[in-house]
Amino acid sequence: MPRLSKRRQQEAFWFYLFVSPWIIGFLVFLLGPMISSLYFSLTDWDTFTPPKWVGLDNYKRLLTDDPIFWKALWNTFYYAAVSVPLGLVLGLWFANLLNKRIRGRKLFRTLIYLPTLVPLVATAMIFKIVLAPSGPMNDLLGLFGIKGPAWLLEEFWVKPALVLLSVWGAGSATVLLLAAMKGIPRELYEAAEVDGAGPVRQFWSITFPQLTPIIFFNLVMGLIAAFQIFSQVYVITSPTRGGPNNASTTMVLLLFDQAFSFYHMGYASAISWLLFLVILGFTIVAFRTARRWVFYETEVK
Repeated sequence: MPRLSKRRQQEAFWFYLFVSPWIIGFLVFLLGPMISSLYFSLTDWDTFTPPKWVGLDNYKRLLTDDPIFWKALWNTFYYAAVSVPLGLVLGLWFANLLNKRIRGRKLFRTLIYLPTLVPLVATAMIFKIVLAPSGPMNDLLGLFGIKGPAWLLEEFWVKPALVLLSVWGAGSATVLLLAAMKGIPRELYEAAEVDGAGPVRQFWSITFPQLTPIIFFNLVMGLIAAFQIFSQVYVITSPTRGGPNNASTTMVLLLFDQAFSFYHMGYASAISWLLFLVILGFTIVAFRTARRWVFYETEVK
């Protein structure tokens, strides 16, 4: 193997010197805790006494003897399956509307993105008031002769309430999609108009394919965020926290309770690794299916 020149050695030295803070941070704050968590998931540990090795007992208990785990998993699936596609559809719709030449569009863009700047806890507190049995949402439904439900107190309605809260943050996806729309060459639409294509045809044949990389990015990031939902549930369902009857208990909320309410750190670590595998599985599926519908201009198929 040829030896590096003195200049190359200096470049390598400065490279590793500047990248070392990230490497150290990754090893100390990410990789190290992950390895420790994997070890603790195979133990019975309450943080006060030394860990006791139990092997795969925590995982067996989760998968075979913990009905709350399966309910929390279902609640998380429900939230991800509804909130992520809904957020993508609304983001695409808003972006398409804001891309048109209308008066005051800059103001509308600001108003749609503004909710994403509000702290999550503050947003959850606002929605807790809005979705109260005698809150503004039910007052609005009453104007149309509809008796609103007790959103946060009924098993059937608490998950749709969390989905409504997720719609509040559709502005971030809207901004990315709007920026991508601005980058689509105008010549494509002019050629389509010459061929007689209407607005709907232009959208599905030109706009949508050009936006698929951004849609894919929002899909993956949205799935990861949806499976890790915690703060919204913790705030909006307090003091029952996960109620009623665990109808709003999600995976991370279950993990939090096991770790910091019951001090079952080993059990909580097992939950975290099962959640990691679920997120990894869905992410892999998303990437495997992306080649069928995601279009890149520089890619030749």
